[in-house]
Amino acid sequence: MSSSPRTAGIGIHRVLAAIDFSPSSIKALNHAIEVARSYAATFYLVHVVSSIGYAMVGADAVAAAMDSAAQELRELEQRLSRTGALAGLPHEMLVCQGDVWHQLEQVVKEHGIDFMVLGTHGKTGLRKLALGSVAESVFQHALCPVLTVGPSAPADPPHPAKVSHILYPTDLSPESAKAAAYAVSIAREQGAELTIVHVHEKGEAGRIAEDASEFAERFRRQVGGDLPHRWWYEQQVGLVDQTILDLARERQVGLIVLGLHSRRPFMHPHSWLHAYKIVSEACCPVLTIRGG
Repeated sequence: MSSSPRTAGIGIHRVLAAIDFSPSSIKALNHAIEVARSYAATFYLVHVVSSIGYAMVGADAVAAAMDSAAQELRELEQRLSRTGALAGLPHEMLVCQGDVWHQLEQVVKEHGIDFMVLGTHGKTGLRKLALGSVAESVFQHALCPVLTVGPSAPADPPHPAKVSHILYPTDLSPESAKAAAYAVSIAREQGAELTIVHVHEKGEAGRIAEDASEFAERFRRQVGGDLPHRWWYEQQVGLVDQTILDLARERQVGLIVLGLHSRRPFMHPHSWLHAYKIVSEACCPVLTIRGG
């Protein structure tokens, strides 16, 4: 996901990438740097030494782990500098210790982060970052947009950094307005195709009634502006998460934009696991936006 800073309709000023030095987090790092560069944003790379496992071994072990992580982060910064990845990019490297999500949340607050990037490597997902429970916390509590780069997503952003096709699933609720605005803005900035899909669970087919023209008018009112030049609206019946994953793969989508309700993902009243399945298995990065 990227855009020229001169034409950006959405403001991204401070980008945070969480890293545990695993291949999946390095992969996410590449995307985070590209987002920061494209939006002329300051880039923060954060490693959290988890408090899990150190509670019983004492302060010396924690201090040694912090020193080791700081050294590894410095070496990574040097490698990135040698390759030119950080050239001209304002950045800061941070090492924290404690509960992973609480530490990330604190960095977000202290530095005014408005965009987060995370990596996941499959069904165990963000748990490599001590993020089993943290993944849930991100979906439930992160107020800023979160870009998750899964194992099936490209290792590097496209060059030039343009997304050609965006998939935006929606339940058409008022809470989805913020995600809709992001999807439309990115599509317009990058000249991308935008596919808007409303997935009905099986057994709800009778609720499919609205035609494309009716939807377009309602959607324009929701986003408060013009739609991209190339956009399509369709309705599907099936399992929500798998339908979205299949559509993204079939249409060779470069970005999925998911709207999350304030207390739950848009796609299910009981669990964040549908959104987690999508970000873990999608063929492209997934941008999650929390509604009001």
